[in-house]
Amino acid sequence: QVQLVESGGGLVQPGGSLTLSCAASGFSISINSMAWYRQAPGKERELVAGITTDGIKKYADSVKGRFTISRDSPKNTVSLQMSSLNLEDTAVYYCNVANANWKPLDSWGRGTQVTVSS
Repeated sequence: QVQLVESGGGLVQPGGSLTLSCAASGFSISINSMAWYRQAPGKERELVAGITTDGIKKYADSVKGRFTISRDSPKNTVSLQMSSLNLEDTAVYYCNVANANWKPLDSWGRGTQVTVSS
């Protein structure tokens, strides 16, 4: 069965860095477009970063230049390197398979909490 387990979140000060990891099982991430999404309190879930099967990357304007998505096919994992974090980055982060227009599958993991605070 398809499973996604996010990890790596935590508390970080503004300007700090964190790397999130998504371990996939039940399918190969190499034949699927993958993406990271996040949901902040009172807001809808939004696309943060995505990577296609060809390795083409997509970033939300708010994180471009600060976040980097990557894929490790042998380990079947997807990572999100985050730097220069600010208060607006506080959210629960999720990874998922992405279809056309970066629309995620309707099946979510637990997510990992990222809190940016001084």
